Amino acid sequence: MLAHMTISNFAIVKTLQFELKPGMTTITGETGAGKSIAIDALGLCLGDRAEATMVRPNEDKAEISAAFLLANNQAARRWLEDNDLMDGEECILRRVITKEGRSRGFINGSPVPASQQKALGQLLINIHGQHAHQQLMRPEYQQHMLDQYAGHHSLLDKTRETYQRWRQAHNELKRLTQSREENEAQKQLLQYQVKELDELALGEEEFNEIEEEHKRLSNSGELAGASQTALSMLYDNDDGNALQLLQMASQQVCNLGEYDNNLNVIPQMLEEAIIQVQEASQELRSYLDNLDMDPHRLIYLEERLAKIMSMARKHYVMPNELYQKHQDLLKELDNLDCSDERLEEMAENVEALRQKCLLAAEKLSKSRQRYAKELDQKISESMHTLSMEHGKFSINIASDPERMLSPIGYDSISFLVSTNPGQPLQPLGKVASGGELSRISLAIQVITAQKVETPSLIFDEVDVGISGPTAAIVGKMLRTLGESTQVMCVTHLPQVAGCGHQQMFVAKKTSEGQTETNMRPLTEEDRIAELARLLGGSEITERTLANAKELLIAA
Repeated sequence: MLAHMTISNFAIVKTLQFELKPGMTTITGETGAGKSIAIDALGLCLGDRAEATMVRPNEDKAEISAAFLLANNQAARRWLEDNDLMDGEECILRRVITKEGRSRGFINGSPVPASQQKALGQLLINIHGQHAHQQLMRPEYQQHMLDQYAGHHSLLDKTRETYQRWRQAHNELKRLTQSREENEAQKQLLQYQVKELDELALGEEEFNEIEEEHKRLSNSGELAGASQTALSMLYDNDDGNALQLLQMASQQVCNLGEYDNNLNVIPQMLEEAIIQVQEASQELRSYLDNLDMDPHRLIYLEERLAKIMSMARKHYVMPNELYQKHQDLLKELDNLDCSDERLEEMAENVEALRQKCLLAAEKLSKSRQRYAKELDQKISESMHTLSMEHGKFSINIASDPERMLSPIGYDSISFLVSTNPGQPLQPLGKVASGGELSRISLAIQVITAQKVETPSLIFDEVDVGISGPTAAIVGKMLRTLGESTQVMCVTHLPQVAGCGHQQMFVAKKTSEGQTETNMRPLTEEDRIAELARLLGGSEITERTLANAKELLIAA
């Protein structure tokens, strides 16, 4: 429940603090005093849009805070815990607006966006404004009222979730079908390009290998001549070669070692050199024996390289990138190649998801029909109580699974009413007068509010257009509601104001060119005086005071 509010520099409020109690609290005051200003300020704490004009003139900023007790509000507690904002048994919402129009929101001292304040606010308090009967004309609002009363949130969530899955699959199928048709020309081009590259059949490393082999074959004469010369110099030349010279040098140094030990290491080094020359000679001889000088192979390689380079130029890539280009084109073609079998499989999946969505929507529709009958009876009875003895209320639910399936089901909701005997049921806005519409709207709001989980309700002048005995009935209806839920009611009717468990008075005063609004709780004596003012206007007599006292006693 809402326990405390603090408002500073908001509109015509300089500073205002007040506490609220359980039960029904009525808020009264003179016309233009700003009876709804606390509700407007509270709306900011609940995430409403902030504007620079909300800041009191000549002040830098406005600040509003609202404290809620969470003892009996499990939904709000879960939300705070899920968002790591829980801080004991009290929740404080705060909003700061600067004169430039910037605003900051806080939950339990932590800065949060207005969207989070709005999400939490829906779990803390429910505001019924004086223009609710105008909203009641809209079909979507009528559906919202029925769903709110039915409380079938899980059915709504299930319908919304299955609908989204079905639409996503349906859109994907549609996209692929259109893509296949639109990309047919591109597909034919890709098929031609892939066919050419398939015929070329280029291996992943083939170009580098062919290029290496071609370089070797085209220079095979020079390779053979130079290798043969080197072999002769190292080993084959009988008139003198490197191997003979190394052997002779080794023998000479070995003989000298008898005279100087410092030369003993050199024969070993020369022996290693002799072994290296022998091994190099063997490698050269083996290379010459295996050197391929096949001219036919060279011709084949040149032709193969020419094809590869020509194809690479055609695809605007380097020859060594042609293999990867082939793989990319294959993948692109595979993505375009949506087979009939695949499309058929997707179509079956889309239909299966649609059937799931229809099943969820059917359960939702049945729940609406059940609670619609319950509401029909309760609102009709309430209309009788509110001086519409022959009134009849009915909720019409038109269902069209084939054409109206949406995230909220396939039902079209319309509120029908008959206010006179023999008059057929017709849409609410076409039948009811202004006063009747206000009473019907109030009946709907009070009845649906009994099913709302939020522990606090605000009715902001919803009794406009109601007077006399009907006003007394409205007051009793709201007081009964206040026995189980915290109710705050801004009203101009003494019959409603007297039904409150407690009453607040809003007054406006002007001093030194500055206007300021204040709100204070009334004692029983003050309440009698205020009710007398509401009954008799500016002239308060003993009779109006007696009537005011009777109102309090009757409540």
